[in-house]
Amino acid sequence: MASCKSVYDPQEDSNMLEKHVRRLARGKVLDMGTGSGIQAIAAAQKNEVENVLAADIQKGVIDYCKKNIRNPKIKFIQSDLFEKVKEKFDVIIFNPPYLPQELKLKDLTAEGGKKGYEVIEKFLSQVNGFLQPDGVVLLVFSSLTKKEKVEEFIKNNLLDFEELEKRHIFFEDIHAYLLKKNDLLKQLEAKRISNVKYFAKGHRGLLFTGSYKHKKAAIKAKNPKSAAFGRIENEAKWLRRLNSHNIGPKLLFFDKNFLAYEFIEGEFIADYARKSGKNSIKKVIKNVFHQLFILDSLNIDKEEMHHPLKHIIVAKSRPCMIDFERCHYSPHPKNVTQFCQFLTSGKLSFILKSKKISVDRNKMIKLAKIYKNSPSKSNFKKITALI
Repeated sequence: MASCKSVYDPQEDSNMLEKHVRRLARGKVLDMGTGSGIQAIAAAQKNEVENVLAADIQKGVIDYCKKNIRNPKIKFIQSDLFEKVKEKFDVIIFNPPYLPQELKLKDLTAEGGKKGYEVIEKFLSQVNGFLQPDGVVLLVFSSLTKKEKVEEFIKNNLLDFEELEKRHIFFEDIHAYLLKKNDLLKQLEAKRISNVKYFAKGHRGLLFTGSYKHKKAAIKAKNPKSAAFGRIENEAKWLRRLNSHNIGPKLLFFDKNFLAYEFIEGEFIADYARKSGKNSIKKVIKNVFHQLFILDSLNIDKEEMHHPLKHIIVAKSRPCMIDFERCHYSPHPKNVTQFCQFLTSGKLSFILKSKKISVDRNKMIKLAKIYKNSPSKSNFKKITALI
């Protein structure tokens, strides 16, 4: 086969991956970053394979493959990862460029970014939208890419993995992995949530985003490393009740393993306060107090309101409280008093001073004590009058 300078010549990683392609390819196959076309050819030769879409970012590679490979099952397209891909596949093959640029090879076919794993990270953040529910991904990468980082990206994108093979070659190990959608992702997709992406990690939960009925949704799942039990179900129970009082993000649906609610596009309260004017900040703080007074009146303790920097998001000048996983009934809830403590001694107090918003600390503490002993509406209004 004639050579092409932009084509990645098959090496040990290609040959190792090809063996598993010949064993596992079926149905509709996508060969991402096709290079020489070795994986596309291997897949197309199987009776179980209907067709193969072979994609590569480099026009020279696609021109070369079209000229040198003749197989009616294979279609070649130029695409930057999934940019021009429109369908879903049973098997997606990827032998990515995975060497760190710091090795200074200056070779697009081999280098996967500054650290070596950037291309893999981008691929994994997109692949779920193009994989059938029971589809698999065949991925090969090097120990130089940092195996722990690749596995982190896999897990963050709700994929399970299995190492099919490992070979030691000179100064590196080559890993061949099989990936598939985990049960949580399948459940979310069955609920018609699409484009699921990792968003953030907390002590007790993992947060993802997705699209639901043309709106952005937030999905919270249990953090496998957390020993907390029943937090997801508890939060869903309280959100369902509190939504009727216009508190918390709108709950969409939940299961014992996850809950989904409308995503709040906004800023954490401290970030909002830094950028906003005096009157806007006062309005937000009073709104928070109002919501907390409702919780107190319902004998519901949210917890963590003494340090709610990441528990209040301000969207379009309206604060929305999030994270109700520790919420519980209490004969003596302390939501309002905890927030008083936050305003007088927390991080927000320094921001308020810089905005010339004066909160008399001694008066606030005195009124909070009175309210604690007698949480009436009149005592509550005395607290908000200090803002």
